[in-house]
Amino acid sequence: MIIGEKPFKSGFVALVGRPNVGKSTLLNRIIGEKVAITAAKPQTTRNRIPGIRTTQKAQIIFLDTPGIHKPKHKLGQHMIEVAKRALEEVDLILFIVDSTVPLGRGDRFIAGYFATLKTPVFLVLNKTDLLSPADIARAQAEYSDLHSFAEIIPVSAVTGDNLALLEDRIICYLPEGPQYYPDNMVTDQPERFIVAELIREKVLQLTRDEVPHSIAVEVQEMKEREEKNLILVRANIYVERDSQKGIIIGRGGRMLKEIGLKARVDIEHLLGCQVFLELWVKVRKDWRDSVEALRNFGYDN
Repeated sequence: MIIGEKPFKSGFVALVGRPNVGKSTLLNRIIGEKVAITAAKPQTTRNRIPGIRTTQKAQIIFLDTPGIHKPKHKLGQHMIEVAKRALEEVDLILFIVDSTVPLGRGDRFIAGYFATLKTPVFLVLNKTDLLSPADIARAQAEYSDLHSFAEIIPVSAVTGDNLALLEDRIICYLPEGPQYYPDNMVTDQPERFIVAELIREKVLQLTRDEVPHSIAVEVQEMKEREEKNLILVRANIYVERDSQKGIIIGRGGRMLKEIGLKARVDIEHLLGCQVFLELWVKVRKDWRDSVEALRNFGYDN
């Protein structure tokens, strides 16, 4: 496709890697907006989250995928299927690794998928701001044995180091094509989905380790109150056990109040107006192994 005098490129790029290597942080940094939630806990991303980057030369549709891991329940199986489908549907794969830790079995497991694909794969060494040049070279040599990568690019999602180079190299590998989305669109996810994810992010960031994987958030209502110039958001936070409910509510409701305060800031930034956020915590036992619950919470695609 030609826009102006130059060929315009467009395509889909999957971000894959072990849990907690910085895929969502990298996506948000490239896009310039928060389209995927982040937390210092594995398996934060559960669905395929599109992030759209549009320049004068190209439109890149990034697909942030769940970290590939050994599933322990139906939710885990869903997450693996989402990640595997992404590998088969894109023009380019970014295999993102944490360069500060040694190559592990999880990296070898993921790289095993690449041998059956014709799609080019970039090795993206993340978190290189924490390494010396000698350590970066060591990591590059270690990981390069996994696959015949089209490109090997060290980056830092936190500082932005080398992300411009990464974007330029991605564009080189994309086919000529149309602009699928308007210039100012950064994701095609509905607002309700993003609002639910922002609430879940705050729960992940504020609660103990035994709680996060058992959490789902469902937005029950989003209604504009024109007379007060605000949007009313009602949402349920679901857990699997009564003890987890107590942790999220906290003594005197303090934890739930803090979750709400922090989530409201991000939701107001997303929606561009004042928000009244009402949160409820409910128990739905073993929801991660319930097909009906997974469907209700949007994990059936």
